[in-house]
Amino acid sequence: MLNLTLKQLRYFEALARHGHFGRAAETCAISQPALSMQIREMEAVLGSELFERGARQVRLTGFGEDVLLRAREILREVDELADIARAARGSLSGRLRIGVIPTIAPYLLPAIIARLTEANEGLDIHLRETVTPKLIRELEEGRLDTAIVALPVSEPFLTEVDLFTEDFVLVRPGADAEKPVPQPEKLREMRLLLLEEGHCFRDQALSFCYAGQAAPRELLDGSSLSTLVQMVGAGIGVTLIPEMAVAVETRSAHVAIARFNGTQPSRRIGMVWRRTSPLSKQLMQVAEVVRAAGLAQRAGA
Repeated sequence: MLNLTLKQLRYFEALARHGHFGRAAETCAISQPALSMQIREMEAVLGSELFERGARQVRLTGFGEDVLLRAREILREVDELADIARAARGSLSGRLRIGVIPTIAPYLLPAIIARLTEANEGLDIHLRETVTPKLIRELEEGRLDTAIVALPVSEPFLTEVDLFTEDFVLVRPGADAEKPVPQPEKLREMRLLLLEEGHCFRDQALSFCYAGQAAPRELLDGSSLSTLVQMVGAGIGVTLIPEMAVAVETRSAHVAIARFNGTQPSRRIGMVWRRTSPLSKQLMQVAEVVRAAGLAQRAGA
């Protein structure tokens, strides 16, 4: 019988995820020597090395990759036992791990967190902000309970709950405020600033601006909506941003906001979680909080 502990499995998964002893130790809130000792003990019990150790990075061995798959399954099942216990209590309490995409997090999270904590005493919310593909992977691995994303994600293992629709607006230099709003096809002739590859908002903006046509190679990329708006304010080009971002991102930039005539570019905001999650009933309650926060924010825009 293998004498492995859950703590060792969590340390192992953290080291596999970060590929660095220091960062993994920090994540696990232990010292680097203590983490290294636990990994060595785990390797001794299993009788084979789990990692190739380099000067700056560690990599999983082939054996380590096989163990990682099983370790994540075990950890996910253990976490779901805790979820079953929470679900049995009926109310939201304990740890809740929420993922959010970067084009939603800064604008909607404050209202969501305030509403959730006010209504659920003892709720311990852990937040993760990153792009959709990473959120989906972390949901699958059991490292998140739910995520707030743009729909659809179309993953069969996930439940999708549609919450509200949000329009995009055009951001132009302040000097263009009195000019007619361009038709979507005219945007193809302008210098368009977009988020870098990996953001779903980039794909949604491209779909509107270049419907049925290939996008040019001369698009300028930014790492955040804030960067894009500041670049527009400097006269470099134009961009699209979601409606919820307007108040925050335009307050310190000399830009003009315009709505398109006719059909508005938009996105659907929703929540996703694993179909097998014992917390499905409680997560539906969270979804209603997110919906209310989104609709209130839109009404006040």
